[in-house]
Amino acid sequence: MISPFLFWKRRKDDEPLQTELPLSDRNKMKESGTIEEKMKRANTSQKVERVNVGEEMNKPTNNSKTNMNITTEQIKELRDKTGISIMQCKKALEEAGGDAEKALVILRKKSGEFAVKKGDRTFKAGTIQAYIHSNGNVGTIVELDCESDFVSNNEEFIALARDIAMHITASNPKYLNMNEISETDRATALGVFEAEVKGKPEAVRKQILEGKLNAYFGEMALMNQPFIKNPGVTIQGLVDAASQKFGEKMAVGRFKRFKILEG
Repeated sequence: MISPFLFWKRRKDDEPLQTELPLSDRNKMKESGTIEEKMKRANTSQKVERVNVGEEMNKPTNNSKTNMNITTEQIKELRDKTGISIMQCKKALEEAGGDAEKALVILRKKSGEFAVKKGDRTFKAGTIQAYIHSNGNVGTIVELDCESDFVSNNEEFIALARDIAMHITASNPKYLNMNEISETDRATALGVFEAEVKGKPEAVRKQILEGKLNAYFGEMALMNQPFIKNPGVTIQGLVDAASQKFGEKMAVGRFKRFKILEG
């Protein structure tokens, strides 16, 4: 039989040691709460924070719909087509609501406006490039002007001049632009077209004649011709886009097409 003393001692030995905390520590625990309470408060705080962040991310913005429609692939594809900077392509796509065709129209319009603003600047540099067809029977020399040697020595600028020379070799334009058409040539063409609109009302006749003359001479003027590599843009549009890209005034200065046995 175990004595009461030994039974009491064993119970004491089996109980975990408990020590009383100093008064200062007890006060701190009262102020801050138990560990379990602090963890509960922390979890609640994190949950509230996560909810707030989620609400902020889902909050609609003025251009959230536009941004969702614009992808990196769209921007890259538009830049490959136009050669214009990534930021300008992105802005055009945003303005067009993600429609690539509308973005192209916007960029071409802005290129034309940019070229007009640069109209009063003077040319101080440029490049002369040539294209000779593979059969060796026909070729073109072209002068493309710009404002600085920095641009004239750029490979993309030189490649543009070569593309224009190739286009001239293939399309054989008679004029550089519509301003070069002489009064004699215009009068000759007008005499032919007047016979076609004879008997029509005066107002309608003038409108038809103007349209026929523009279409006829537009096919002969280099700057009005659709670019052979991309018929969706004219040579003028091609030069305007390059002007916008490089930030300088540009223009085709002159060209000369050669063909065997032709004067």
